[in-house]
Amino acid sequence: MPSTTVNATRMELTRLKKKLKTATRGHKLLKDKRDELMKQFLDMIRENRALRTRVEEALMRAHGSFTVASALMSSEMLEQSLIYPKQSVDLNMTFQNIMSVDTPVYHFSTQNPSSGDIYPYSFATTSCELDGAVDALSSVFQDMLKLAQIEKTTQLLAEEIEKTRRRVNALEYVMIPEMEENVKYISMKLDENERNNTIRLMKVKDMMLEEEIKAKRQEDAKMLEKYNAQ
Repeated sequence: MPSTTVNATRMELTRLKKKLKTATRGHKLLKDKRDELMKQFLDMIRENRALRTRVEEALMRAHGSFTVASALMSSEMLEQSLIYPKQSVDLNMTFQNIMSVDTPVYHFSTQNPSSGDIYPYSFATTSCELDGAVDALSSVFQDMLKLAQIEKTTQLLAEEIEKTRRRVNALEYVMIPEMEENVKYISMKLDENERNNTIRLMKVKDMMLEEEIKAKRQEDAKMLEKYNAQ
């Protein structure tokens, strides 16, 4: 049913047709955006799955090395070896725009770029398993940061997909059908009014024609009466 507040005028019909055209174009653009977001989201999910598996395996290896190191070293020596870190890390965040969604990009840098400058203890007093554990954690740090970035990106993309999906559905199932119904209703009302006006004009024309015929007959009757009187 059309809206009860719609005005059945040509100006309103023109306005609604323009609005419908804009809504239809916007609906197509939103559908394209939703499809592209879904493609990006699925790519991120696949990358996230592979990266999470790699990170979990690396963390398990590091945990295993720490377990062996803790078995070979006393807890006091292990704590003393790791209590003062030798390397510091600077973490920065920028943003990347993916289909109007600002997603985070993490960057980190170490105070000393040397890969060997990550051990805060003397090699003579520690187990080689501890070296392997520290090296494993240092190697997996970049992947962990990338995993955090991807998971945050997938969360933001999922939220944007849901918002876009709601907008697409609102246009497709509510706004566009309502506007089409209103356009159809106004067009029918205007056609009906035009037919009524045509019928009224024809009736007025018939009435005027009848008046002319009546007047003509009266004039002819008067002329005949006058002629007979002579």
